[in-house]
Amino acid sequence: MTQLESAKKQITTHLMRKVSASEGINPKILRGRLANGKVVIPNNKNHKIARPCAVGLGLKTKINANIGTSTDKSEIKDELNKLKVAVINGTDTIMDLSVGGSLRKIRKAIIKHAPVPVGTVPIYEAAVNAQRKYGSFLKLKVDELFEVIEEQAEDGVDFFTIHSGVTRNTLKTLKKTTRLLGIVSRGAAIISSWMAYHQKENPLFEHFDRVLDIAYKYDITLSLGDGLRPGSIWDATDQAQLAELKVLGELRRIANKKNVQVMIEGPGHIPINQIEKNIRLEKKICHGAPFYVLGPLVTDVAAGYDHISSAIGAGLAASLGADFLCYVTASEHLRHPSIEDVREGVIASKIAAHAADLAKGIKSAWEWDRQMSIARRNRNWQRQIKLAIDTDKAKEYRNSSPPNLADVCTMCGDYCSIKLMEKCLKM
Repeated sequence: MTQLESAKKQITTHLMRKVSASEGINPKILRGRLANGKVVIPNNKNHKIARPCAVGLGLKTKINANIGTSTDKSEIKDELNKLKVAVINGTDTIMDLSVGGSLRKIRKAIIKHAPVPVGTVPIYEAAVNAQRKYGSFLKLKVDELFEVIEEQAEDGVDFFTIHSGVTRNTLKTLKKTTRLLGIVSRGAAIISSWMAYHQKENPLFEHFDRVLDIAYKYDITLSLGDGLRPGSIWDATDQAQLAELKVLGELRRIANKKNVQVMIEGPGHIPINQIEKNIRLEKKICHGAPFYVLGPLVTDVAAGYDHISSAIGAGLAASLGADFLCYVTASEHLRHPSIEDVREGVIASKIAAHAADLAKGIKSAWEWDRQMSIARRNRNWQRQIKLAIDTDKAKEYRNSSPPNLADVCTMCGDYCSIKLMEKCLKM
């Protein structure tokens, strides 16, 4: 029985209780939101997670960090180091997007070492396998795709990105648009190319029931991918994006009936003034399903600083109702991310998520800030460092101050406003 099925039968599972405790929410309230599809708990039956999490309505905003090999860089050790750094700095989930090296070996190593839920995009491995076997990923057979999905499920993957919304009809809509950048999703580009080559429907749409059967068997959460997400702010909220969203809304309804948990993936590149509209559309069309957004990036010109562009969009999106933020690193659009890129990407997303949680009225978020304010009032530097999202950087900056300024910092020195007012109010 899946978590969703248990919730519908008003059974509060051990996992629900554990997540409720970490969220500070009544288990019955969590169970109710899980039952109506407004909350998901990604946790494969074959994966024991030390830090499970729930995503959705009324909960703390969660963040995801992408790692994985490329065709040019395929060292398992490097990706495990990225995993470690991402977890230490507060990621709630990890996605393995590997396309280079021994994919199953890499995936199993990540699942083994991850104390948090792990996600994948199965079409990546299916395409890589076909490329190696036939010399072209276009020769991928439908059964081979589902063999990969089943194998990844068996290995313990907790959530799948499935591009089932890229259909013949949505691609027709795409062709009628005047997009600057047609499809920027790697998975959707693979699927679209396969569809054009075979002149057939997307197997992840046509055989969605097979996807659901596997997801149900292992209690895997489906993250219905936004294959037609905008890759430029000029393409944001166009007819192709919305046509796919409507398909995802219907697939979410079908999955819920089959007791399979679903969240919906969202854009992408969105100008800041269109973010609210995008959140409202997803919640309406997809019946309140948890919304998982990539960024969104609010400008296209922040190359080298896309983690900042993303954090701006993510903070606003989450404050308006987005539930799950996929981090973006400074190296986005430019190169394979380094360990430092991963660290900074996680921290930027963590700041955005926390800022949104304040706007959402999450009590633990407000208490965190209150404690920091008290530490600043008391000029308790060790406490401030401990409470900082990035404790290492806070410690480095504080330790750069001269020893004679133990009571203040080098910004104001003798003119520290907090210290001056402390004396003033005692007069």
